[in-house]
Amino acid sequence: MDQQLHFLTVATPDLDAARSFYGGGLGWSPVVDVPDEVIFYQVAPGMLLGFFLADKFAQDLGLDVAPSPAGVTLSHNVGSPDEARAVVAAMARAGARVLKQPQESAFGGILHALVSDPVGVTWEIAHNPGWRILDDGTVSLR
Repeated sequence: MDQQLHFLTVATPDLDAARSFYGGGLGWSPVVDVPDEVIFYQVAPGMLLGFFLADKFAQDLGLDVAPSPAGVTLSHNVGSPDEARAVVAAMARAGARVLKQPQESAFGGILHALVSDPVGVTWEIAHNPGWRILDDGTVSLR
């Protein structure tokens, strides 16, 4: 199997809240938007982030109830501490709940914050001066 990931799909009890937050609040444009079912956003070269209405997600998996996204964080790395603060502020204005304000992490030299979107997905917004995101989307961990 190739070491690749193309879709990350999250079950949500409120697809409209996801659409409002990511589309209306953050200004993201969907690649696919099927009302009352699923919405996908292109988040990186070769990577889509999807939100699937929970009951239909469970049905697709053959489960009675869809699993929650607990125990998972999505990370967005930025070029400076000020940019991290600005992204957290923009997410809060769009309706996210700030779980941890931007601050130095326990892991030395990294500034990070934790934000929960309106459907319960936790995002880490971080600036790590030793890491870079290259123009092609590749993450360089120096």
